Amino acid sequence: MSGPPVDPGAIARAARLLHEGKLVAFPTETVYGLGADADNVQAVRAIFAAKGRPADHPVIVHVPDLQAATAWADGLPPAARTLAERFWPGALTLVVPRGARAHDALTGAQRSVGLRCPSHPWAQALLKALCRHSEDPSRAIAAPSANRFGHISATRAEHVRADLGEKPDGRVDLILDGGSCAVGIESTIVDLTSDRPRLLRPGSITQHSIEQTLACALDLAQAGDDSVPRAPGRLARHYAPSKPLELVEPGRLAARVHELGANRVAVLAPAPPMPAVARWWITPPGPELYAHHLYEFLHRMDGSGAERLLVQRPPREPQWAALNDRLERAAAALSGEFDDAD
Repeated sequence: MSGPPVDPGAIARAARLLHEGKLVAFPTETVYGLGADADNVQAVRAIFAAKGRPADHPVIVHVPDLQAATAWADGLPPAARTLAERFWPGALTLVVPRGARAHDALTGAQRSVGLRCPSHPWAQALLKALCRHSEDPSRAIAAPSANRFGHISATRAEHVRADLGEKPDGRVDLILDGGSCAVGIESTIVDLTSDRPRLLRPGSITQHSIEQTLACALDLAQAGDDSVPRAPGRLARHYAPSKPLELVEPGRLAARVHELGANRVAVLAPAPPMPAVARWWITPPGPELYAHHLYEFLHRMDGSGAERLLVQRPPREPQWAALNDRLERAAAALSGEFDDAD
């Protein structure tokens, strides 16, 4: 899953563009992000315009290290420090009380801010270059996922080019190609603004790992709870292909293919392909490999010419929680509301 080596020239150009208020798409270990200088209100608003994203949706602030995170928070709670020291750099976003530097365009006018320190070498190089260029060790990049609102997240540079495009014809000033994202699904999000930590979005860093680190149970944020901060990945519909996607229980897959017609469907399942189905992708074993390939599968299925996309439901076990979450929200696209991811 290793990508191309970091290109110092491309990183330097990207840092200059960010400093000038431009938009740069860049790889993280989770998905590609659409980045702007987090201090630049107009640049952050340009992210929303490029994506067609509602203005009250907060974006995650990507920081180079834990020390930089303190500049964006109103004091990091002890649990946030504990989790950052254990999992950063990595695929964990911490929602904490916002500091004065975290303006409303970042936070959706909430009293909290989401912070993450990515581990991808291109992301780390870009953050450090922006800090040097700005002569500010706490400079950060605001970045939701690099896709139009409601579309499948991008895990390759070509996904960003196909969806958002690069200027002069597209919406992004520069797309950095750092290869395929190793994790492949969005970060775990934990809310630390209340007395008890709450899991807002499952991800590759599991609930069990977080509970072990904190030595306490996580509350699970419930839909419709007004006390829960708004965060990426919380609405019913997102990660959605343009074609209708249906989650199918393992014992029902063959019957569902027959009902819809083998020539009309694209299928994602661990089972060997049915002879009559031309568009069939086999899922790899284990949740980590499956997550790495998930959005690549969905992009290919969506572009295959099929009228309906069928996905065999993964096991209902804790280690599969993040994959089930993404697929359930993608399958809600027939009647749900759009969101996108970070």
